[in-house]
Amino acid sequence: MITVILLYDDQRWERAEWREAPLVLDWNGRSVSLRAGPRTPLPQAGRDWPPVAVYAPDELAEEEFQELYAVHRPHVAELGLHY
Repeated sequence: MITVILLYDDQRWERAEWREAPLVLDWNGRSVSLRAGPRTPLPQAGRDWPPVAVYAPDELAEEEFQELYAVHRPHVAELGLHY
């Protein structure tokens, strides 16, 4: 399984587990695209982590995605892992 982190805006995000990581899909009525991963984090905090993929709304430019990622990094554990 792949841990999927979906970043919607600077307030909302979601964690899910999927079998695969398509490049683009409709999720909860919104088009989202793969922006990072899937990559397997290095073992950390005494545990092995599954592969992680990050999705964001398809209409966001790369700079907007980077800003959104930075906003969520402090409180979404998977975004702060070492790969």
